Amino acid sequence: MPSVGRIARLLVRGVLLRCPNCGARGVTRRWVQLRPTCSRCGLRLDRGEADYWIGAMAFNQIAAELLFAVGVTVVLLLTWPTPPWDAMLWGGIPVLVAFPIFTYPMSKLIWLGFDLIFRPLRSKDFAAVVAGVPAAPAPNAGKRGKAS
Repeated sequence: MPSVGRIARLLVRGVLLRCPNCGARGVTRRWVQLRPTCSRCGLRLDRGEADYWIGAMAFNQIAAELLFAVGVTVVLLLTWPTPPWDAMLWGGIPVLVAFPIFTYPMSKLIWLGFDLIFRPLRSKDFAAVVAGVPAAPAPNAGKRGKAS
């Protein structure tokens, strides 16, 4: 089992949209799309499994539901005995819709970090690089070091 510091580092890197393994930036192409591999360490971000992101979607949905449950509990505690049921309903719907959209790329990288805690790296996690498929270049890789 990894140390507490390693676990925290894996998960925080995911929240910051970095490779959970090495911390490199630029692992996302667009808000909802990850690159196939990390440009620094070559880690396959889907670990070579077609249905890998099901866990990330579950994490994302669970987090949204927990946020809603905590919000409802706080509102109930602060406004009891006359809680604003309609306001909680109409305020909760946008939260349950917007939160998973906002946190979608983070949930994928947090899931990868979580997976790395319980299923350490194997050589086949880097198979794309070994097989000759180049790692995705960093977004500004060609611009560094060039004289103007």
